[in-house]
Amino acid sequence: MSRAGRTSLVTTMQRTPVKITVPGNDLMPTLLGQRDEHLRLVEDSFPSTSVHVRGNEISIDGPDAEPVAELFREMVVLVQHGHRLDPVAITQSISMLTDDEKPSEVLNSEVFRNARGSIRPKSAGQKRYVDAIRNNIITFGIGPAGTGKSWLAVAMAAQALQAKEVDRILLTRPAVEAGERLGFLPGDLMAKVDPYLRPLYDALQDMIDAEGVQRLLDRGSVEVAPLAFMRGRTLNNSFIILDEAQNTTPEQMKMFLTRIGFGSRAVVTGDITQVDVRDGRSGLLDLEPILGPIDGLEFVRLGSGDVVRHRIVQDIVDAYGRVGDAT
Repeated sequence: MSRAGRTSLVTTMQRTPVKITVPGNDLMPTLLGQRDEHLRLVEDSFPSTSVHVRGNEISIDGPDAEPVAELFREMVVLVQHGHRLDPVAITQSISMLTDDEKPSEVLNSEVFRNARGSIRPKSAGQKRYVDAIRNNIITFGIGPAGTGKSWLAVAMAAQALQAKEVDRILLTRPAVEAGERLGFLPGDLMAKVDPYLRPLYDALQDMIDAEGVQRLLDRGSVEVAPLAFMRGRTLNNSFIILDEAQNTTPEQMKMFLTRIGFGSRAVVTGDITQVDVRDGRSGLLDLEPILGPIDGLEFVRLGSGDVVRHRIVQDIVDAYGRVGDAT
């Protein structure tokens, strides 16, 4: 065969469309989205590739035909497992496939189930974070706002309590500016620190209804307290979450980590770009080189690709990151 003939054959082979048959027409509306919103998102993400739908058959043509086909195969698996597809899930799926991660394995990994449904990680980074919490005594989740650090930690705590792996959940945060402002607030001490602890209450009530949370609080199965209350205690058979850890001092961080007793797990979350502690002496900064080699302890860093809030939040995180890199 001549060189021209071989070139023509290769070109023909490259242009052969990849076809996918979706098992059941009933899956198509969810797969393609309202008014083909999901289909358009895929086409916009792969502009050199065309997608044609006829009945329950999807035909994909172009240089990215195979990656797009794999994306649709993964989307089919997600829909078959009852996963709710939306633009965020599809964008995250594209990112996962680019990183050689299977979206169906990430997004179908259940963390906690309640009356409202199943709580699952929404990115590969979140899946690594959840796995680290399962497999370690202490996990550090470090990343920007919107990456699910606190929310997933609380979900893992609720799951552990539900499974009777621990006797109680303990949620704590440092009360930054306590010396300046809490004295001016009305009420007793717990009323004064409530604004600092409210995000943890809110996360817990996402997992358990308000009445259920109150019953757990009354029984002592859930405790929410400022970090200062941890001093002098030994915490056994507990799931402990230290939130906003970038606002601890090094002394507070050491105090907290040495409270952990037998049968306990701890998750420490923080965003090192939002340090409010006086003089910038954060107990979370430069901690990984010190503690990283310890068995049973893992640091997980989440990034803008793990942000699961509105798209604009990811753009804001990226913009601040670029400024930080330039300075």
